[in-house]
Amino acid sequence: MSLRLGVPSKGRLMDKTFDWFASRGVTMQRSGSEREYAAEVAGADVTLMLLSAGEIPRELQTGRIHLGVTGSDLVRERIPAWDQVVAELAPLGFGFADLVIAVPKCWADVSTLDDLDAVAADFRAIHGQRLRIATKYHRLVREFLRDAGVADYQLVDSQGATEGTVAHGTAEAIADITSTGETLRANHLKILEDGLMHRSQATLFKSRNAEWTDESRAMLADLMRRLGLG
Repeated sequence: MSLRLGVPSKGRLMDKTFDWFASRGVTMQRSGSEREYAAEVAGADVTLMLLSAGEIPRELQTGRIHLGVTGSDLVRERIPAWDQVVAELAPLGFGFADLVIAVPKCWADVSTLDDLDAVAADFRAIHGQRLRIATKYHRLVREFLRDAGVADYQLVDSQGATEGTVAHGTAEAIADITSTGETLRANHLKILEDGLMHRSQATLFKSRNAEWTDESRAMLADLMRRLGLG
């Protein structure tokens, strides 16, 4: 038996994850072609599973993997009561992105969540429907706006270019991740002053639902020592 570790299967997230572990003495590499989701690990008793970043929260939740590297935003969005299901072992220092609420730049009088709440009420009174916010982060947005006291809105699912939904007339505002803000500015959007919901980064998570035997706990303790995580 070995620990099952899920890591992103391609792109910069995979490369940076491999680099992070390699710098701590645990070497990971693909075995076979890029079309094969197989990989090898040297330096630790770990079975590596290459998965999409979006699949990893589900695999952690079901306990099919012991450990997983993915964005903290995805874990919070896709796992109800996430902190009871997984534990954060280490932020990895890459894959940074902010989950924010953004509105049209031309809304000169809207700069805070209180302003957004007032606009949403006016919008419903005038148009007879709720103000639309496009997002793929339904759970996080609902919780954030509920805590902020914002009402009279509806969420519109967006799995593509969320920043373009306002220009296309399918939403009045958006909630999405951004790294630099350049795409928001290019689409004439501005972030609300208090519209930051979560600062995300790639994080190493432990599943509380996986099968943890004395042997696997000892393996985890050894891996943590190798990674310098105590």
